[in-house]
Amino acid sequence: MMNIIVRALRKQETAVLDDFLYEAIFIPKGVTPPPKDIIKRPELQVYVENFGKRAGDTALVAEADGQIVGAVWVRIMNDYGHIDDNTPSFAVSLYKEYRSKGIGTRLMSEMLDTLREAGFFQASLAVQKANSAVNMYKKLGCEIIDENEEEYIMLCKL
Repeated sequence: MMNIIVRALRKQETAVLDDFLYEAIFIPKGVTPPPKDIIKRPELQVYVENFGKRAGDTALVAEADGQIVGAVWVRIMNDYGHIDDNTPSFAVSLYKEYRSKGIGTRLMSEMLDTLREAGFFQASLAVQKANSAVNMYKKLGCEIIDENEEEYIMLCKL
């Protein structure tokens, strides 16, 4: 079992969120991944642009052997999971080889605690219906409050 450390993202590390934004894109089996520059689209840049400069921007990372292998971050933004201007939206991802090992659950759980301590009452996220992470979010207490053809909008009460 690997030793995973969860800690706050340091200011000088914010560029790593670009990598994890790309990793957060759900790619169904058999589908060719999009080019890396897809994250430059405005609807995706909302997750990372000037991260750390807005009130409520918070990020945690998972570190294994001194390397960042996963991240969870929240910000109040008008993204796919947007509920209102007081509810932070989640982004979470891991490098492929670190998935399905409980690391994402730990990152999410620690971020929910962090948000609670910061005085938030809820957080939201959007997740593709076919993404197995839906089950993890449900186990953490998040509930589906809306959906469209492709994804669920989930609310996590704190």
